[in-house]
Amino acid sequence: MDAPRIKIKRESDSTEDQIQENAPGINIKMESDSSTKDQITKNVASKISKKQNSCQICGLEFSKPLYLKIHLQKHEHDKQFSCDTCEFVCSDEISLKVHKKTHIKEKIFSCTVCRFTCMDAISLKVHKKIHVNEKIFSCNVCGFSCSRKHSLQGHLRTHTGEKPYSCDICNRSFTLRSTLNTHTRIHSSYKPLSCKYCDYTCAHYSGLIQHVRTHTKEKPYSCNICGFSCSNSETLSNHKKRHTGEKAFSCQVCGASFIKSSNLSIHIRTHTGEKPYSCDVCHSAFITSSVLKKHKRSHSGERPYACSICSFAASRNSSLKRHMRTHTGSKHTR
Repeated sequence: MDAPRIKIKRESDSTEDQIQENAPGINIKMESDSSTKDQITKNVASKISKKQNSCQICGLEFSKPLYLKIHLQKHEHDKQFSCDTCEFVCSDEISLKVHKKTHIKEKIFSCTVCRFTCMDAISLKVHKKIHVNEKIFSCNVCGFSCSRKHSLQGHLRTHTGEKPYSCDICNRSFTLRSTLNTHTRIHSSYKPLSCKYCDYTCAHYSGLIQHVRTHTKEKPYSCNICGFSCSNSETLSNHKKRHTGEKAFSCQVCGASFIKSSNLSIHIRTHTGEKPYSCDVCHSAFITSSVLKKHKRSHSGERPYACSICSFAASRNSSLKRHMRTHTGSKHTR
């Protein structure tokens, strides 16, 4: 039986040759002009492009090489690192090194002034400087002083905005290597600290403090421009950018810019089509975990947002706000 013949408009010899090569079994005859036939050419070429830009790990296909490149970064941290002492497993070498220190209980270096102990001489030397209070290095911009040249170099970056240390997993950048090392733990499955109010666990103490404030409602950081208050300094820093208009994170594809790197990461998914969060009930997929959480309420019937005046309850905060206007009589304006 002869292969089907498709008549389409000739755009170039390279297009015809490429379609013949990637679509065997289809005979293509080029003719002079037709918008319909021209569209067929573009559709076939699009499918060929996606085939050429497919992920060799999971099979997902993309229309452009850039989208594939962005997607491949997700597989960078799929490697498994395991502890040779216990059954601990993580996705990166740094987290494994942090974990292994929990097996080393002997701290042979101790401070003669206080009870501080550590596992190496360098850490002890650095610690002792806090007792001497010797600060020979000073900032020529604001007058800040410190006992180490390295600390001064890190401080100067707060003026220049330089962030030379970036996370290989989420691309977030930092002014200090130590801050990057602390940040890297959030990508590890090792979370030794737990909340006394709920089942939340985390990798470092600062994260636990911020979480506990969601229970205590403590908001020690406030904006000196509008009075906005929040539970951590990073949220306040991002908030202040709303007043200055600063948007440091921009999309390589369309140029859209954002205040936070996490917002950029979510935006990129609108280009790649990636929807990593799926419903275990109906298998619908979503770009963000927050949208998935809202969706799940349609299955569970949960209505956590309740009216303080009547018995009305809603699954979304926006629905409650609309309802409240029926009591206040105010009209929503866009």
